Amino acid sequence: MITLSAADMPATTGSPQQDPRETKPGDLTLLEHPVARELLQSTLPAHLAYIARDGTPRVVPLLFHWTGEEIILSSWPDDPKVTALRRHPAVALTIDTAEPPFHVLSLRGTAEVTIVDGMANECLPMFTRYMGPEQGAAWVARMAGMTDRSARIAIRPTWVDVLDFETRFPSGMTRRMSEGDRVIG
Repeated sequence: MITLSAADMPATTGSPQQDPRETKPGDLTLLEHPVARELLQSTLPAHLAYIARDGTPRVVPLLFHWTGEEIILSSWPDDPKVTALRRHPAVALTIDTAEPPFHVLSLRGTAEVTIVDGMANECLPMFTRYMGPEQGAAWVARMAGMTDRSARIAIRPTWVDVLDFETRFPSGMTRRMSEGDRVIG
């Protein structure tokens, strides 16, 4: 269980420390929230939401690498999501836990797809974090043997929210909590 106070939050450049409950959804400083940092270093998959080529919404789980500024994903260059992301680059992404108290990092941004020779530089640290050094290196080598190019998908967050269900809650729950307990029925 994580219990946060204003003293637990890092100072942001040029602004005083702020109670995590007071930071509004969308504020990029939430990337420094302890829950965001925990999830960005975790081995949980990210869930990428985007608009497919046929115009329907899609969500796919993907391994990711956080550079400190961007979420990096990797794909085959001929994967349908690569074409879809080039056509509709606005995306949403979540990383979340499955056990209470739930921890959720939600972000929005624009996907920048670059086709690179070989594997993207971030693939080795990404797969090493998920699989360990030996298996991560073997996986990257195996992927490199299947293609001479790969798609590097970079998402720079433009909107961020963190839920920890202890100090930060979904907006509907927060509104109801501020109204006080209500008996229904």
